[in-house]
Amino acid sequence: MAQQGRGRAGRGATDGDPADTRYIVGVDLGGTNIVFGAMTVDGTRQFAMHTVPTHAELGADGVVGRIVEGVERVIAETRATTGAARERFLGVGIGSPGPLDRERGIVIVTPNLGWRDFPLRDRVQDGVKLPATLDNDANCATLGEWWIGAAKGARHVVGLTIGTGIGGGLILDGKLYHGASDVAGEPGHATIDSTGRRCKCGNYGCLEAYASGPAIAERAREALAGGEPSILPQMVGGDLARITAATIYDAAQQLDALSVQVVRDTARFLGTGIANLLNIFNPEVVVLAGGVTQAGEALFEPLRAEVRRRAFKPAVDACRIVPGILEGNAGVVGAVGTFAQWHGLM
Repeated sequence: MAQQGRGRAGRGATDGDPADTRYIVGVDLGGTNIVFGAMTVDGTRQFAMHTVPTHAELGADGVVGRIVEGVERVIAETRATTGAARERFLGVGIGSPGPLDRERGIVIVTPNLGWRDFPLRDRVQDGVKLPATLDNDANCATLGEWWIGAAKGARHVVGLTIGTGIGGGLILDGKLYHGASDVAGEPGHATIDSTGRRCKCGNYGCLEAYASGPAIAERAREALAGGEPSILPQMVGGDLARITAATIYDAAQQLDALSVQVVRDTARFLGTGIANLLNIFNPEVVVLAGGVTQAGEALFEPLRAEVRRRAFKPAVDACRIVPGILEGNAGVVGAVGTFAQWHGLM
């Protein structure tokens, strides 16, 4: 089985004269959508960013076909814009849900896609005839925000991606930290209540069971079932199954008391988890990405207060807690960055 393209992309790429500019294609694979784009090796320019549905029902072969088509489209559009020869495209960085075996380029399991032990990297590499790398999608999002986003310039960064689940990534001394078996940086499955809610992972009291998008919505529905007054039922036409975290954020902005409390509780749960991360890793920046950022300061202000209450003061004083700024593109940017780091290009 091919190794992770090490050495095949070349080294010492420079971004000077357009004829010398080199490009990397990024792929952010999700259960619902796949996001594509190309970037120059130095990260200063982006090209051909676009999103297509994943269509997981097509199976692994069908999804790989869509990835290959998307990469070829990115290359064609970038070439049309820049006049670059295909030889200027060094390879493809892929971000995928995990857990993964990065060295072998294998998706060990991803429930949203139904894959087990699937050699994604090599299948894409063979399809586009370019070297490829594979990394966790949340790692990629964190690296993207570190490279050109909200955490740019920092050396030590913790990233959290909050959506259907809570993923994350760790950048220590300017490099992604993967741990002994590629599963480092999973803050969503840190326990914040040992006898708490059951998480989909099988554990009890995980941060994800309280502060992911579905968990936020479920806590609101529970409060409604207990008789709490709210405008939420009106906002969803009486169909409580349609309540989402975004619905709750909108209601909180309208000063709906139940929704305001749910957002505050979410801030408390996240603040507890982030305080633990500050005490362990002492980062310069914690960056939060995903739909949670829609809540704005209604979430971030009490979250920061909870962190101040729980973490050591020197760790708090050294750290900024900020929303991500690469809306929709952080995973692609980071996938490009993981390829560049693997090949020593950044």
